[in-house]
Amino acid sequence: MSITLVILVACVLASVSAFNNRDIFFKLDFQPYMIDQRKQWYRFISHAFIHADWGHLVINMFVLYQFGKFVEGAFAALFPDKWVLYFLMLYVGGILFSTIPGYARNRKNYAYHGVGASGAVSAIVYAFILIDPMAPLGIFLIPFHIPAWIFGLLYLALEYYLDKNSKSHIAHSAHYFGAVFGLVFTFILEPQLLLRFF
Repeated sequence: MSITLVILVACVLASVSAFNNRDIFFKLDFQPYMIDQRKQWYRFISHAFIHADWGHLVINMFVLYQFGKFVEGAFAALFPDKWVLYFLMLYVGGILFSTIPGYARNRKNYAYHGVGASGAVSAIVYAFILIDPMAPLGIFLIPFHIPAWIFGLLYLALEYYLDKNSKSHIAHSAHYFGAVFGLVFTFILEPQLLLRFF
């Protein structure tokens, strides 16, 4: 059984339930104020299983499926006895680490809400980049590819810039922090990956 597929199905079921019932949505979403004031710690995790709309869900699940299956296979080869534990630690760690800036900035902001698996998905993508840095990666509708490590650097730079300058409701810091976690966590598990690249 693919862990990626299990996570994907759980996200789809939870998200569809939240689409159809706003009470579920607001009980599970990321609200730093409710965590700070009412100690609803579960929101650090639960928000990653629901999404804002179908587009948000489809994009996150498509990227998770594409990269998650590869990372699962790589972890199974690198860590035969512990790959399931390590993969889950990568995913859940990406969720938790990506919430740090949002919680720090908004724990007194009653109006702040956040949802989505983007932090965890970014962690998976950057684990992939460390494992196969020369893999060709591209973006939808752009007819050329670049090596994964260059793509990764450009994406990190873009998310950092947007986090500092964008006025949108997208939590760019979650993408950035999730990516950094995926890179560092995978390196700690297997430092030879970075040494092999150089």
